[in-house]
Amino acid sequence: MDYTLDKGNSRLTAAGCKRSSWQMLSVYDWLADIPVDRETMQYVEVQFKNTRKGYYLNSTEIPLEKGDIVAVESNPGHDIGTVTLQGYLVALQMRKNGYDPTKSEVRRIYRKAKPADIEKWEESKAKEHDAMLRTRQIAKDLNLDMKIGDVEYQGDGNKAIFYYIADQRVDFRELIKVLADTFHVRIEMKQIGARQEAGRIGGTGPCGRELCCSTFMTNFRSVGTNAARVQDLSMNPQKLAGQCAKLKCCLNYELDNYVEALKEFPSKDIVLETAKGPYYFFKLDVFARKMTYSADKKAPVDLLEMPLEEVWKIINENKKGKKVSEIQTSESKGEPEISFENAVGEGSLTRFDKNKKKKKHKHRPNNSKPTDSGAEKQ
Repeated sequence: MDYTLDKGNSRLTAAGCKRSSWQMLSVYDWLADIPVDRETMQYVEVQFKNTRKGYYLNSTEIPLEKGDIVAVESNPGHDIGTVTLQGYLVALQMRKNGYDPTKSEVRRIYRKAKPADIEKWEESKAKEHDAMLRTRQIAKDLNLDMKIGDVEYQGDGNKAIFYYIADQRVDFRELIKVLADTFHVRIEMKQIGARQEAGRIGGTGPCGRELCCSTFMTNFRSVGTNAARVQDLSMNPQKLAGQCAKLKCCLNYELDNYVEALKEFPSKDIVLETAKGPYYFFKLDVFARKMTYSADKKAPVDLLEMPLEEVWKIINENKKGKKVSEIQTSESKGEPEISFENAVGEGSLTRFDKNKKKKKHKHRPNNSKPTDSGAEKQ
């Protein structure tokens, strides 16, 4: 759902079906219809550009609703943000994110944004893209090994946050001086990673959905190549890397299930001793609980696909010093071969294709004439 700015009542109202940037990492307020007491209404969650959020004290008890644009306390001046959560869920989010009002600096909500505040806010946002491009050129002229990913102006235009990406530590003291002289605002530098940058920019993944980092992910776990090996995925970097050029976060989603399921399988280094000779591990199917062994250690020769129970049976016999002569493979059990046609209960994949074969007609010679059976009889 996209939202348009209603300057009359300082709210964001529904306007379409696109996702607006302020909704990134938004929380569904499933307690919105439940009346709340006075103490619970004290703190409100306010979201700014992209993923930046904060918790502010509504000390003057301003009646607020989700989507209201408010002016909040900042250092220096004030900032403009959008109310994204209030009521009981704010306390839960504060606890989840480790925000303790008794140990942290408490900032207040000043008022609902006035038309003058919104106009100044819009002017500040219009400068961001140009400031980002100019800052990239300045960093290049100073030979700094860093990338300016985004620029965010404060609502009153007195402060700008520059988000940068760097692999190593960067001394940007000279850069701050040049930026302050160029833009005449207070400068704040924030380092982000490649995953955070992808979350701020957004996009569509190969699965056809919006990037997880720009919708619901709030923290980023490290992803290693071992996650792909455990799930028996192709080690092609182009398929494993996301839009941030790092390993995809979704590699961790099912990793724990694979690790738990693989505990039931024997070690891949175990060689099966049979009457025909040794058989070496070739591949396994976690979902079907089957293992395939080859008569050659380096090539697929005389492959045997066996259920997991049969593999354990052979291993136990080998431990007793016996070589198995009869092996029960998946084919010998009479299991139906799974194909797309019978797996989904549909017919052939080509059932809708037109029959391109034309019927063959018997052609008569040009000089031939149809015979009259009656005339022949005469």
